[in-house]
Amino acid sequence: MIRNALQAISGWGKEVVDFGVAVIMVGVVVDILFPGTTGVIDNIADLVGDFSSQGVAGIIALLLFVTIYNNR
Repeated sequence: MIRNALQAISGWGKEVVDFGVAVIMVGVVVDILFPGTTGVIDNIADLVGDFSSQGVAGIIALLLFVTIYNNR
């Protein structure tokens, strides 16, 4: 019973994350076609810049985040 509830919540979480990634990708495409309309590319560049400004620890954190996301 609890396992089924946790699996359902986990499934919903994955669907929400997948939807969020799809929205971000649409924002990137719109920003490429119409520069400056959404600011998604600027925000992604700022995020990557923040990680890289932290040096090796930031790069490791970014790689860890990507690895966790890919293994879900």
